[in-house]
Amino acid sequence: MAAQRKTSRYVVPVAVAGIAAATIGLVPALAASGDPDLPELTAQQLIEKIAASDTQTLSGTFKVSTDLGLPAFDGLLGGIAGGAAEGEGSADPAEQLTKLVSGTHTLKIAADGPERQKLTLLDGKEQYSLVHNGDEVWAYDSRSNEVFHEKGVDAGPEEGGPAHEKELPAGPKALADEVLKAAGDTTSITVGGTANVAGRDAYRLVIEPKQQGSTVDAITIAVDAATGTPLKFTLDSTSGGKPVLDAGFTKVDFGKPAASEFDFTVPKGAKVTEGDKGAAGQKDLEKDLEKEFGGLGDLGLGGVGGLGEGDVNVIGEGWTTIARIDSGAPAPKTDEAPKEVQGFLDSLGDKVSGKFGSGTVFKTKIVNALMTDDGKVYVGAVTPDALVDAANAAK
Repeated sequence: MAAQRKTSRYVVPVAVAGIAAATIGLVPALAASGDPDLPELTAQQLIEKIAASDTQTLSGTFKVSTDLGLPAFDGLLGGIAGGAAEGEGSADPAEQLTKLVSGTHTLKIAADGPERQKLTLLDGKEQYSLVHNGDEVWAYDSRSNEVFHEKGVDAGPEEGGPAHEKELPAGPKALADEVLKAAGDTTSITVGGTANVAGRDAYRLVIEPKQQGSTVDAITIAVDAATGTPLKFTLDSTSGGKPVLDAGFTKVDFGKPAASEFDFTVPKGAKVTEGDKGAAGQKDLEKDLEKEFGGLGDLGLGGVGGLGEGDVNVIGEGWTTIARIDSGAPAPKTDEAPKEVQGFLDSLGDKVSGKFGSGTVFKTKIVNALMTDDGKVYVGAVTPDALVDAANAAK
């Protein structure tokens, strides 16, 4: 256990990639070619259209391309965390879905309301399937011929839980008003023309920071003109180049999938692992995460492991918000890290100094983190200069 905790200290900069993935989220999308001629809509009208959308069923194929500006690290996170050895497969969703953090992947999806969904990750000859049907989750990895099963899964938040702490506005117009009001002076929301996505006409909703210092250049969401369903999501960085995230449908059908699509039969000879994080276990998991991450979940930064308990302060607002964490311990030295991590850390980090002292900035195209030598961590979707300025101002 001590060895695992020592190793976990070095997951902090590696998990910067995880922060980006968790913060961005996954919205199916991929633009095709052609700009259809559609009636003009204001940003408020388009947001109302999204809010009024009641899409419960769909199926299709889409691609996800992620470019965080990181060197290749496929399998590194799983190796550090004690996952399967290189070349082996695993049916654990937590390990499999980390693949989406880098590279380009093709997925097939099907959904029939909140009770039934299926996702299949197609990579080469092998495939990985994740099926949610009622209160059960099944996952199968063809490479290892392993099955993961979990029963008693909660399909949604409990009444009285976080999702019920604040009532949503009544009706699409009221919700659109709230969205635009929340954007305030820090965000520009406009309709940036039209697009054709997987053969469907769509509007482009463009969200841009007004503040200087953010690494986000723009977020563009293509919205289906007929249903109001988001079909395209692109996140561009101020550093230019390929989008940080470009995920989207190449084919989509809003019809109801066959019930048999969500059936699962354990393949012959497959090893079955039973999960213990069902509806009851989820609460224990949340408590463990809260203790381990020192409250980072409240900031949407739950992907950062190995920080331990510490004080968390929020600096700034809007797109230039920075989380300041006092880990209470000196930053680890990269030359003490495990071999498989050393080269990765060195390629990510830049040494910096200022009034705060000295430290290392670990960089991606979207989320950056400054770890000072005295154990402070500054992290946000901001430029390295903004992190240094924040650290200097804290002195």
